[in-house]
Amino acid sequence: MNEFATLPDILKPDARSRDALLEVTDLCVRFPSDDGVVHAVEHVSFSVHANETLGVVGESGSGKSVTSMAILGLLPTYALVSGSVKFRGEELLGRSDKAMRSIRGDKIAMIFQDALTSLNPVFTVGRQIVEAIVVHQRITKDAAKQRAIELLELVGIPNPQDRFDQHPHQFSGGMRQRAMIAMAIANEPDVLIADEPTTALDVTIQAQVLDVLERIRERTNASIMLITHDLGVVAGVADRVMVMYAGHQVEVGGVDEIFYDGKHPYTRGLLESLPRLDRRNGTDQLHRIKGQPPSCVHLPPGCAFNPRCPHALPGLCDDTPPLLREVAPFHFSTCLRAEDIYPELR
Repeated sequence: MNEFATLPDILKPDARSRDALLEVTDLCVRFPSDDGVVHAVEHVSFSVHANETLGVVGESGSGKSVTSMAILGLLPTYALVSGSVKFRGEELLGRSDKAMRSIRGDKIAMIFQDALTSLNPVFTVGRQIVEAIVVHQRITKDAAKQRAIELLELVGIPNPQDRFDQHPHQFSGGMRQRAMIAMAIANEPDVLIADEPTTALDVTIQAQVLDVLERIRERTNASIMLITHDLGVVAGVADRVMVMYAGHQVEVGGVDEIFYDGKHPYTRGLLESLPRLDRRNGTDQLHRIKGQPPSCVHLPPGCAFNPRCPHALPGLCDDTPPLLREVAPFHFSTCLRAEDIYPELR
């Protein structure tokens, strides 16, 4: 049987747009543990196109960060990874760590979610940016230093020449995040993976960081894979959205389709849990999705969202894991009852 036979036609490798820079097909990541095998990522397929921002959203533990780490080959050696990850048509899975070094930081770069622990506290911020440059470019250290100062200025660091010689602890949280962005874009990568880039930042700084990412995309034409649990962040910057739950992708579509016409109960539950100014009097209480996400060691046999879903039917939703299918043009959902509970699909 063809390993891609269960995928929707538009997600199969031979049917994708030619401008797809990153193609992930049927990605599975599992970790052995004392309690059993952890199914961290299950049969995830998506693509990132040229000059596009793909938002990846979901609760903590849904597999967002593990997916990004698998793309860059940063998972521990005991992780069991299968499927396909292609960059410009070349397979990345199975490459040695040495071979991946030419990809990481150059063609595909990553902004990690905790800048304080990701930056080395021993070295100055400027030195760390310079190292990221000279690893991939034949350039003198003086030229690399000038380039690093320009990058610090680009991401909005005040007095970049003075800040170049300062250590991470001398930067505020927002400035450390900007420094991480400067390091990630030092070699003008084709794909930039931003893993929770606004975590633990106040709203004002979040907006500034997102503005920096948008300006970088406009200037370098880089594609961005933005991983977050904040739907508000995705609404403002993403072109397409992938919603993940318990290691599975449950919905994929354009940002407008996801936010205004979601086709999966989990997506709608997330959106209804957001505070809104247009709620009518008497309905100002936030919606709550009942229950808790399942253990990735003991996933339910059918739909992973079945135990929490208000629309689940016995004998249907608790039987076979649903596949991602096209429920509207370029809009995909795994919900088996999408046509029943969202009658506009009929």
